[in-house]
Amino acid sequence: MAEVQQLGVQEAVDATVKNVERENIRKMQGLVFRGSAGCCEANQASVQQAHQCIERCHAPQAQAQALVASELERFQDRLARCTMHCSDKARDAMGAGNKELQVERQLDSCVAKCVDDHMHLIPTMTKKMKESLSSIGK
Repeated sequence: MAEVQQLGVQEAVDATVKNVERENIRKMQGLVFRGSAGCCEANQASVQQAHQCIERCHAPQAQAQALVASELERFQDRLARCTMHCSDKARDAMGAGNKELQVERQLDSCVAKCVDDHMHLIPTMTKKMKESLSSIGK
């Protein structure tokens, strides 16, 4: 059961990443490449100036990738903490002499709640990422 839920979360996060990449990151990449091309076409610029220009063009994209990675890591950490709490509760229940099947059901129920709660956070996370991405480079 936990594997199915994990797959559901993974698919939802993957869909979010694809959406953000398609709607935000690709546009930024286009600007980076066009800007970098402009840096290379500047005949009066020294090699060092051209490299600095290219680096300036790439900075917003690097910032965007770091932002997306940070948001995803934060989401994964929160989900992991929630499931770890479930695991701790199950371990405590086993130590208190509860039956294994009963503890396993409680663990599954707790993990299912974690997954449901975090699935509801994905749209908010997506909105936050898109808002932050739209302010990069402006």
